[in-house]
Amino acid sequence: MNLALRDVRHGVGRFGLTALGIGMLLMVVMGMGGIYRGIVEDAVLLVDRVGADVWVVQRDTRGPFAEQSRVPPRLVRRLEAVPGVADARGFVYHTVQREHAGRPLRLAVVGLDWPEDRGEWVPLVAGRPLQQGHLELVADRSLGLALGERVRLGREVHVVVGISAGMISSAGDGVAFLSASDALALAADVPPEHVRLERAARRARAGRLELALVRPELLAQADATAGALPALPPPSLSAALVRLRPGVSAQEVAAVIDGWADVRALTADEQRALLLGGSVAKVRAQIGLFRALLTVIAAIVMALILYTLTLDKLHAIALLKLIGAPTRVVLGLILQQALLLGALGYGVALAAGAWLFPRFPRRVILTPEDLVALAAVVLCISIAASALGVARALRVSPAEALAA
Repeated sequence: MNLALRDVRHGVGRFGLTALGIGMLLMVVMGMGGIYRGIVEDAVLLVDRVGADVWVVQRDTRGPFAEQSRVPPRLVRRLEAVPGVADARGFVYHTVQREHAGRPLRLAVVGLDWPEDRGEWVPLVAGRPLQQGHLELVADRSLGLALGERVRLGREVHVVVGISAGMISSAGDGVAFLSASDALALAADVPPEHVRLERAARRARAGRLELALVRPELLAQADATAGALPALPPPSLSAALVRLRPGVSAQEVAAVIDGWADVRALTADEQRALLLGGSVAKVRAQIGLFRALLTVIAAIVMALILYTLTLDKLHAIALLKLIGAPTRVVLGLILQQALLLGALGYGVALAAGAWLFPRFPRRVILTPEDLVALAAVVLCISIAASALGVARALRVSPAEALAA
């Protein structure tokens, strides 16, 4: 007859509720680790999927995912002349939030250098990649857009031609893929009144020049579009992506490009390290702290519960000692209950997590290594938590059974 199981059956309700509470705590600990892995996966997702060997960004910046980066479109042609470069293409990245169907729609816009890059590398679950360079987009399914749905972005209405899966930015926003020209037009979109005021300001500045007095026709150019003014540069890309020929060292090519005064070259590994060493590092520290606190709290709760269960059994323990039961029987009673409580809590955490985690707004990624590590932590907590009850049980005198 197992005394631990017999005692659990005697108070199965209280023991079950305790295991449920411990399990929910462990589920949160497990979920925080999975959320961190999901954040890391989302942070480097585009870097891994886009297939670039070298990222060329604005000098003294950390790239388009960390801060604003501007490089001229003609940089793509300069990069194609670098020895070892197979091809280069433009890349645009920014975040926008609009109203759509009566709800806020926040999306991370990625501009593809169409027609060289149509988005064939994007994992689609429905639809197709971009087939034209204007008014088409591929949206991640987390955005809640349907295939064929029309979405107003800026002054244009785009049609959803493809639905991707798992394409999330580091901030947790779903990614929408447009052509680079559409993405740049969206980034530069301003109200008509802003355009009118800017043209009036141009005319006022031009009117103060002596050249305008000699050639009044120059004032007419103040009302032209920004693209028609030679003094104004074309819209800037966020970065340029470089793919190398087989056998070419990414570090060597990046060193050559990095010698240019206006840009900075980062290999894919360096871009990934910059992402993980920035905001993700702070999130990792925060989640790690909360995981440690919750683990300590779970250990304290288990210790208090086991101590309370031990206090309820003091008369029985004294009686066991009176009839000559060895000390290992008493220790086994408490330790087995602690292990059973930990095992039930771990099972509750697994079951609840399997149901809840897919419904989280952020991806929760759990690996077998994480589950094994948590099981080891639960085992250590169970053993450590039983120490308080064991210490109290060892102090019980057999005479207390007669006193009762």
